Amino acid sequence: MLRTDEILSTIQMLHAEHLDVRSVTLALSLEDCAAPNIEHLCRKVRQKIASRASRLVEVCDRVGAKYGIPVINKRLAISPAASLLAGHGQAAAVQLARTLDQAADECGVDFVGGFTALVQKGITAGDQTVIQALPEVLSQTRRVCASVNLASRRAGINMDAVGEMGRVILRIANATAVDRGFGCAKLVVFANIPEDNPFMAGAYLGSGEPEAAVNIGVSGPGVVCSALKRRLALAGKARRVGAVPVFAAGTGAVPFGPSSGTAALVQKLTLGDLAEEIKITSFRVTRVGELIGREVAAELGVAFGIVDLSLAPTPTVGDSIGEILKTLGIERIGAPGSTAAVAMLNDAVKKGGLFASSSVGGLSGAFIPVSEDAALADAVAQGHLVLEKLEAMTSVCSVGLDMIAIPGDTPAETIAALIADEMAIGVINDKTTAVRLIPVPGAKAGEVVDFGGLFGSTPVIDVRNAAASQAFVRFGGRIPAPIQALRN
Repeated sequence: MLRTDEILSTIQMLHAEHLDVRSVTLALSLEDCAAPNIEHLCRKVRQKIASRASRLVEVCDRVGAKYGIPVINKRLAISPAASLLAGHGQAAAVQLARTLDQAADECGVDFVGGFTALVQKGITAGDQTVIQALPEVLSQTRRVCASVNLASRRAGINMDAVGEMGRVILRIANATAVDRGFGCAKLVVFANIPEDNPFMAGAYLGSGEPEAAVNIGVSGPGVVCSALKRRLALAGKARRVGAVPVFAAGTGAVPFGPSSGTAALVQKLTLGDLAEEIKITSFRVTRVGELIGREVAAELGVAFGIVDLSLAPTPTVGDSIGEILKTLGIERIGAPGSTAAVAMLNDAVKKGGLFASSSVGGLSGAFIPVSEDAALADAVAQGHLVLEKLEAMTSVCSVGLDMIAIPGDTPAETIAALIADEMAIGVINDKTTAVRLIPVPGAKAGEVVDFGGLFGSTPVIDVRNAAASQAFVRFGGRIPAPIQALRN
């Protein structure tokens, strides 16, 4: 049970540190909408979304106003479009995407995810239809988001699909060249894709999920950063006390031995203490998310799914994973120690969330999307954070190479090789990893591109040794699943 001071601290998060519910995502199965005729299929899809989601925005706004906790994004996630499109062609895929876009617009939601193919072991006709339609789908719709799962712990890595996605990503970038390749921001490729993720662009409803469920994404990097700064400030204040050993409440600072008789020494604040602060803060944020999620689900008459406590930053100053790393003592993001700091942050977030709720799911951890985090984008601009270091950091964060702008002339095989590296990290470490690369047509390394809104701006990052992996990718086939025993 939360103590009075913890409740007051949570209220401070809401009013002073702008805690919000980043996303309420209604996940909805459309499998019963399958039909041999695409017009009939689309009509059923539109009717079902209208019947289930028409009140989503209204309910979220009402519940948010009740508790004074704004719900920033209201979203839909559907069962994989590849299943619906079995037996249909590419034109039908585009028609379905337009229907989803229109239905989302009518319901007032921000995005609809689930234009998805699961190809970690092989590609069906429906999967192929989805993948080949992506350039047209993502260039002709505003709200539709797509995802493709290319690898898993049990299946290994489908290198044929990886190579194909390298080519498709370039086609999407060229199809949305007028928007600097922004269509690629609505596509994410995964290893070990979660079936209950509320965050775009990777949200979809997995096969083991309910008919309909509400999944919550609560994000609080600004809250965590403020909590850490308060803890450091209190410890510093206690350390400066002179003759009398006075210690601020909650600092954990205690005398550890006699001094010369004039002042007591104060225990040094350690990374373990800071990890504990992150855990406590994550606990409170998760509680807030579950409160909102359960009430929204009850009002909509659907199951409550999960709360995903992912520290997903925004371009707003103070709402940044990069600033947390600086608070932890990494003066230049990308410097030695950056990966260890991300690992500590990610683990503490998960521990705090799991203690707060039995319904934690999705990704739950720390995201490092470069364009969406002003501090990370600045580190790239300063040359402190390079692509190779970002890849290392993804081995311990919640997702992967996310919202990274690369030169528009990057070869498709190089994009595929970058994807393959990230898939390997996920498969070998049995964790979710993902890639959201944006080849910016006509742009060179160092040029700044602005995607607007929550997507932010970023320098185009240099891709070194860009043409040195082509033969590897062209072998294709499948990299087998790793051995389950003898791991070290």
